[in-house]
Amino acid sequence: MSPHFSSETENVNHPSKWELDYQRGTAGWDMGTPTPVFQRLLREGALEFSPGRMLVPGAGRGHDAREFARHGFDVVAVDFAREAVADMRALMDDDTRHEILHHDLFQLPQEFDGAFDYVLEYTCFCAIHPTRRAEYADVVSRVLKRGGKYIALAFPLGDSSPSFGMTNGPPFAVNADELIALMEQRGMKLLRRKVPRDSIKPRKGREELLMMEKMVK
Repeated sequence: MSPHFSSETENVNHPSKWELDYQRGTAGWDMGTPTPVFQRLLREGALEFSPGRMLVPGAGRGHDAREFARHGFDVVAVDFAREAVADMRALMDDDTRHEILHHDLFQLPQEFDGAFDYVLEYTCFCAIHPTRRAEYADVVSRVLKRGGKYIALAFPLGDSSPSFGMTNGPPFAVNADELIALMEQRGMKLLRRKVPRDSIKPRKGREELLMMEKMVK
């Protein structure tokens, strides 16, 4: 069931809404730099995973995609906002292994099925209308290989019941337990979860790092 919006510029399912945010400078989720939590994990080797092929859905201007590419990951960054994709292409390092796609996350090509070692999540899940969250989980499960890892910084933490998260957004509130449950229903296992110590000040205590592994084909 699709939610009702009065215009395309209010519809989170349509790129026009996000294009307008970028044009107005109201893309508040964009910090202008890679996420400090991810930078620390890469710097300290705390991921404990070897570089591999990584999908970054809702990549925006690609700050995190660029950071992982710089550390040897073969990154495919996807966004359906044309302006974000143009900025990402301008910012990405030419000497890294990467592909940038102007594409709808929910319509990824069949060739992506089981093609990725990692999916990196930050501020994509919270931007999707909650009625489509099961579809998002289907996509993550579909593109990951068996043994593939889902690395997610869940934000903003809160009650995602219909009385709150369905109406107040975007970003829509994220209940980490519900996100974990969605993934577990698709054959994924929780490896670890932790509220990071180095979130940026406005987000401190409002995000949680999750790492999960796909256990089925």
